[in-house]
Amino acid sequence: MIVEKYFRESHPEIEPAPTRLLSTGPTAPTSSRRSVRRAGGGSALVARSGTNRRFRRPAGGDDRISALHDDLLLLVLRRVDSRTALRTGLLSSRWARLPRELPALDLRVGDILPRRYRRWVLLHSHIYHKGTYIPYRLDGIKEQLMPNIRRYQRRAMRALSRSVNSLLDADDSAQARRKVDRLRLEFFITHNTACMNRLISKAMDAWGINELEAVAKPTHWHQTVHTFPSHGLCQDPRSSSLRSLKLGGCLLRPLHDYSALSTLVLQDIPELSGAAYEGIFTSCTRLLVLHLHSCSCTQDKVVVVVDAPSSEIGELVVHECKFSMCLRALPKLESLASIETGVHFESTSFPCLRRWNLACNIGVRLDGLRQYFARHLELDLFLECTPDISDMIIRFTGPDRWIEPSSSPSSLLLPNLRRLLAADVPSSWDVSWPRLLLEVAPSLEIFHIHIAPCMEEPGDEISWQPAKLRRHHLKEFVMAGFEGTERQIYLVKFVMGVCTALRRVAMFKSGHALDKGHWDWEMVTHQSTWTEEEKGSLLEQITGGVSSSTTPVQLNFG
Repeated sequence: MIVEKYFRESHPEIEPAPTRLLSTGPTAPTSSRRSVRRAGGGSALVARSGTNRRFRRPAGGDDRISALHDDLLLLVLRRVDSRTALRTGLLSSRWARLPRELPALDLRVGDILPRRYRRWVLLHSHIYHKGTYIPYRLDGIKEQLMPNIRRYQRRAMRALSRSVNSLLDADDSAQARRKVDRLRLEFFITHNTACMNRLISKAMDAWGINELEAVAKPTHWHQTVHTFPSHGLCQDPRSSSLRSLKLGGCLLRPLHDYSALSTLVLQDIPELSGAAYEGIFTSCTRLLVLHLHSCSCTQDKVVVVVDAPSSEIGELVVHECKFSMCLRALPKLESLASIETGVHFESTSFPCLRRWNLACNIGVRLDGLRQYFARHLELDLFLECTPDISDMIIRFTGPDRWIEPSSSPSSLLLPNLRRLLAADVPSSWDVSWPRLLLEVAPSLEIFHIHIAPCMEEPGDEISWQPAKLRRHHLKEFVMAGFEGTERQIYLVKFVMGVCTALRRVAMFKSGHALDKGHWDWEMVTHQSTWTEEEKGSLLEQITGGVSSSTTPVQLNFG
């Protein structure tokens, strides 16, 4: 009863779990265990209430839906999930023809899973990852929770496989050719996945799809991957019209034969060799966009060397990959996002690179103690070979501040930088550190800073040397998360003192940087209740002795 009350009050979205699962007392009787199994294992892949009711025509006997024009019926079918749209073919020969004209198929196993499955997964995640104490029996998790989760997954996959096989069988027997532009698949990796390979091959060889998304998910806590046949995605890759491909949880096959491929997204790709990743840059010569998310290599501490002078890639994203990347040559690269993945430049042979999203977190906190494993680093290590950047987002985070002023006089590392966001600056850091960025960017026009609250104790402060620099281009300086601390006031005062063209300075207690894609952002702020006395005190501290700006400055508190 205590556990159920805890769940009802603290987590209304989680349905209370069976007593045997959470109880620390004696094992429940057999009869109660059976009732628990029926409750947990009962599947409702399709909602039963109302689903099996026969459709009753109006009193006059008119079928008003079928009387609609084909274009209107197709609009209706495009607004339901693909599995439902395909099942309408059972109504009549006319309805059987309509789904063949849908330009996209979206078959996701998640659309089949019932709400109770998500409650089980949420409960499991809460026990293992949230760190909240919940009294439970380990044998209950092993015998009830995990089997129920996997049982739902297997049943959903059987239902999805039946739908896919019916679709393929109907297509084989039909005379008219299906035309599909986009196919999206999401499925669990079980013994029922052979039909997924068959569907992908059919879509590429016969339907002429332009976009393919295939995401394979392991069953709960089973680390497995999906494999394609030896010939790859289809029988004739050279004739494929595929332009956009996303693969998740699949073993990657060579892609050089897909000559039309321009966009490639790889997610959760396990243990490929560094040479396999390097081959993507050199062999896919028409590739324009490449995203790598949570990918790994066969060995630890692998460095993927990118030396592709013939590559057309203009957009590169590497996000939480378990390898580092060394860039030697990507002459058409315009936009780069390196998020929790080490990316190093060997030269300045990136004449088109203009936008960079750089995120780096160093150090961890274990058992209440800060465990710091990195030396203090300087900006030169990251920005030495990127002089043409014009738009930049930087996220340097960790339990302790690890970025520090250069030991030698700062060079102008970012001479062409115009827009800059320093996001998620931990409030425990000396938040004046972004002064380093202003010092190396003489052409900066817009400078935004977001300070993220954290529970860490304040760390060491930077001993700044008196500055003689002047910046004549900065027009806007915005700080979100401003609490009026000494180091925050110091940074605002410094910016106002060295920037001669400032027009707007704004400080907001509440706000954050909203990502708009990987390389653009918007400062979302909310008005706070500063008292007139607080505003007067802050204004006096900030403007005292500041006289460098030659234009009137609009100073806002929010």
